[in-house]
Amino acid sequence: MSKKTDDQLVFLPLGGSNEIGMNFNLYGFGPADDRKWIVVDLGVTFGDQTTPGVDIILPDPEFAVGIADDILGIVLTHAHEDHIGAVAWLWPQLKAPVYATPFTAYLLREKLRDANLLDEVKITEVPLSGRFSLGPFDLELITLTHSIPEPNGLAIRTPLGTILHTGDWKIDPDPMLGEVTDIDAIRQLGDEGVLAMVCDSTNVFVDGSAGSESDVRKAMTALIKPLKGRVAVACFASNVARMDTVIRAAEAAGRRVCLVGRSMFRMAGAAHSVGLMSDIKPFLSDGEARHMPADGVLYLCTGSQGEGRAALARIAEGNHPHVKLGQGDHCIFSSRVIPGNEVPIRNLQNKLADRGVRLYTERDHPGIHVSGHPCRDELKQMYQWARPQIAVPTHGERRHLLEHAAFARDLQVGQTVSPRNGDMVLLAPGRAQIIDEVPSGRLYVDGGVVTPENGEALKERRHAAFNGVLMVSVVLDGKHRIVSGPQVKAIGLPGDAEYTLDEALYDLAEDAEQALRKLPAEERDLDETIETALSRAVKKGAYRIWERRPVVETTVLRI
Repeated sequence: MSKKTDDQLVFLPLGGSNEIGMNFNLYGFGPADDRKWIVVDLGVTFGDQTTPGVDIILPDPEFAVGIADDILGIVLTHAHEDHIGAVAWLWPQLKAPVYATPFTAYLLREKLRDANLLDEVKITEVPLSGRFSLGPFDLELITLTHSIPEPNGLAIRTPLGTILHTGDWKIDPDPMLGEVTDIDAIRQLGDEGVLAMVCDSTNVFVDGSAGSESDVRKAMTALIKPLKGRVAVACFASNVARMDTVIRAAEAAGRRVCLVGRSMFRMAGAAHSVGLMSDIKPFLSDGEARHMPADGVLYLCTGSQGEGRAALARIAEGNHPHVKLGQGDHCIFSSRVIPGNEVPIRNLQNKLADRGVRLYTERDHPGIHVSGHPCRDELKQMYQWARPQIAVPTHGERRHLLEHAAFARDLQVGQTVSPRNGDMVLLAPGRAQIIDEVPSGRLYVDGGVVTPENGEALKERRHAAFNGVLMVSVVLDGKHRIVSGPQVKAIGLPGDAEYTLDEALYDLAEDAEQALRKLPAEERDLDETIETALSRAVKKGAYRIWERRPVVETTVLRI
């Protein structure tokens, strides 16, 4: 009779479940009070209009920090920002060794160099299809296809069963760069027995298949070849296969390529480091491109999502130091619109169009972009290969996860669990179920400072963005009499012809003066008391005028 143990196998998402992006997953093995852990991916997401001033958002590592001594390693599936972007920010709190394939390791080293952590972080390069062990976890990389080189699934073998963690993937029979999906390895896992598959849910609502990069290459070549004038193509720099497609299409049209944007150079360097894009012509420098005939150059640009500081935004504004686009030129968007970026992308495209640039997008030129994530036919195929007992959808919003779970049940998967970030899922022994909830959340990188998700600075910024700001100042003498003011100035508040802003501010100054004169003499000794009285009066007056409650800053000066 085998010896009974208290060992458990658990899955814990701290990012990437109930959202797309910011992937941060933990697997634990052992008794509840003595588990060993591995981290799979440690990524970021990005700010939007609801987080003014915040560019980068990190998963909150509070739980992981509490078990840091028991984390055996951080294993990275691929090099997208939503899978590796938080390593440089959060590694100092975890201090675990990192495991990655060569392309991913190259880009991670660049990030760590920028953060002055390169000499501290131990990175072990694992070859494609490599296998290694971390305590009770026997890990094998499974080669997949995605929109970046060297994407990997993870076969995680433990004494209680095997997990297939897919990471991001699709099925592309002709990916143009890199290897095709290792179907044999997945089938072999299925034959061995897969306890649970933790799987990408991004395109679960999309019928059919995502499409092949080879089809994009045909469409892009046909589109670029007849164009006259300057041509710019915007795509994700991390999609090296797309970069390669655009470069080949440019060369077929007799054009040389000039990279525009720091990320393009970084990705090209990473690609060269692993032997990709080795047979293309050298890129043009900015200076060389300026002196080329318009029909002889193609600019490969960052900024397809309307990012304000990216190369394409500066070109659209007309303030890029080296690249100018105008009447008779062309800009091709070879990327999808990430939800939440619709407004900045539309604004960017309008600015380009206003300069006379003709635009080409996936909507009006189908085939110039394909997704890197599996649609329903590909999900069905993966389930047929792996044959898991348990389906655990990840990498999706709530609606994606629930639809994925329903789809898995339709495919005869016996058990499904759709966790939220912070839900600890018991995979074995017994039936799969959520057994605990741990702290989870977000941290904002605000001005280079990591702050809590609901920190006061962002709350005040949001409040000011909606309601405006009023600044009140008054000067008093030694006997607490008014020498100057109160004076009221405004930021972000309106006036009109019937009631101008100057008139409104004059009325608010009157309200402030009346409030000050009503204060008893003995209460005028304290600046704080005066500031409170003036602020209340001005806030009340502002609501009367605008039905808003602006931020009010009051200053008392004494002479």
